[in-house]
Order: sequence, then structure tokens, then C-alpha cells
Amino acid sequence: MSTIMRTLRNIRKIGIKEYAHQMQYIGDTKAGTYIATDKYGNKYYENLEQELPLRTRWVDYKQKEYDPGQIEPGWHAWMSYLVDKPPTEDAVLKTGQRSWEIPEHRPNLTASRAAFKTYST
Repeated sequence: MSTIMRTLRNIRKIGIKEYAHQMQYIGDTKAGTYIATDKYGNKYYENLEQELPLRTRWVDYKQKEYDPGQIEPGWHAWMSYLVDKPPTEDAVLKTGQRSWEIPEHRPNLTASRAAFKTYST
């Protein structure tokens, strides 16, 4: 939750339309630097100026019904502060798809009818 002054400052920076979008999907107002977009269309941002520690990086999901599993491994490492550079700048993370990675996203099916159930004897 942000303070009134921070909210007003962010509205001035990002505009009313983006403010409404963020309040609907994130529940908070954030203004920062656009970093990049991944292959799923998710947009990544960073603000090092006026945010609390460990709340300076965030993702704007493309889909309304998002699945956090749609964040690629390199972007997950950047979002979790495991690496300092985003995958677009880091030579190690820029290697592309490895032979053991699944090429498409598989949704998390926990708590659904399609969830994995072990065989019971």
C-alpha cells in the first residue's frame, strides 16, 4: 500500500490510464524504468529511487489471468535478486533455450481436476 504523496507522484509520472491498470492488476502504483519484454509478452520494470528494498523490480503480466509460472528462469532469477543484470544484458542468461528446457509454458494444475495424483493401493 502506498502513501497519498507517493500515489500522487506516481500518477503524475505514469498517467491516469496506467494508474487504473496498475490498481486493477497490481493493487499498488509503481513508476519505474522499462527493462524488457519476454517471449510471453510480460513487461519488466525497475525503480531504484523511491521504492523499499526488495520491492524495486516488478512484472506486468500480459494476460489478465496470469500464472507466475510464465516467468522464464532468467527473468525469475533477476526478479528474485539472484543476479544484478537482466537476462537481456547478462551473457550467461542470454544463452537461449537449453536442450533440457520445455519449449512451451505448462500451467500449474495444482488444486484442479487435472492435478497429478499418485496411484493409491
